[in-house]
Amino acid sequence: MKIPKILLAAAMGLAATLYAEKPVLKIAYSDWPGWTAWEIADKKGFFKKHDVNVKLEWFEYGPSMDAFAAKKVDAVGVANGDAMVLNATGARNVTILINDYSNGNDKIVGAPGISSIKDLKGKKVGVEIGCLSHALLINALLKNGLKESDVTLVNMPTHQALQTLESGEVSAVVAWVPHSVNALEKVTGSKELYTSADEPGIIYDVLAVSQESLMKYKDEWMKVVAAWDDVVAYMNDPKNKKEMVKILADRVGVPESQYAKFIGGTRFLRLNESIKFFNKKDSSYGSIYGSSKRVDEFFVKNKVYDKHVDVNRYINPSFTEKLVNGK
Repeated sequence: MKIPKILLAAAMGLAATLYAEKPVLKIAYSDWPGWTAWEIADKKGFFKKHDVNVKLEWFEYGPSMDAFAAKKVDAVGVANGDAMVLNATGARNVTILINDYSNGNDKIVGAPGISSIKDLKGKKVGVEIGCLSHALLINALLKNGLKESDVTLVNMPTHQALQTLESGEVSAVVAWVPHSVNALEKVTGSKELYTSADEPGIIYDVLAVSQESLMKYKDEWMKVVAAWDDVVAYMNDPKNKKEMVKILADRVGVPESQYAKFIGGTRFLRLNESIKFFNKKDSSYGSIYGSSKRVDEFFVKNKVYDKHVDVNRYINPSFTEKLVNGK
């Protein structure tokens, strides 16, 4: 039976009205491949596919956390350690999704003449003190028989990594993409000394949702997690590579050829892959629980915050588990 055009138009109008009346979930995202990839969910219609109304709001990384803390957005893409910092400072949030783990994009880059981590003994290292880059540096030092006290830390905003290495005042810098790659490419003779690929799981990237929004709109957030699975499935399909790189590069504002270099250093996770990292019994970096507890110890020791964060309370694997296992 053919549906009259007037009835079809009315039905479409009603659907649009109902969609517009759904709660708008505001997600702050920033320039890291695992968060920039939310742009794909928007551009390819994955949010609409799952009937969830999401407004993506673009920020620099630090301001994205500020916006979340100020309750201007409902959720934010952050590293697992920074989700704990937010919790410790009053911006209560729950991790409901692991987007990825850093697999080489966080790097320690040596100045010309520095060829190994051991060469840093007695030298100055530029790093954003108190963030996960700092934790990566300590891990690299310990693995190479050195202590933090064997180097002199120079507090450096990550986006100034290139200028700091060019200055000649430090023997290495610690940074993530694009700053780590820029330093390597533009400082002649610089060398990659250690990366997050040497310790997979030291940095997980997650979606942290406010407790208030999660309590109100749990079913809607379930749809957001489902949309992420579609994002990674799309990215994993070789035929989508050119379009994928264009979407991400356009959002960040860099040439596609340059952005293509960043993607391999991020291990994007589908839900059936990420579920294994929600293992409460694993105290290693192979679990977001183990990783977060280690980072929590690091933050308290370095006075980023005073009291330990209850990791179990602020990580919720049920969204991934339900979508993967149906329960």
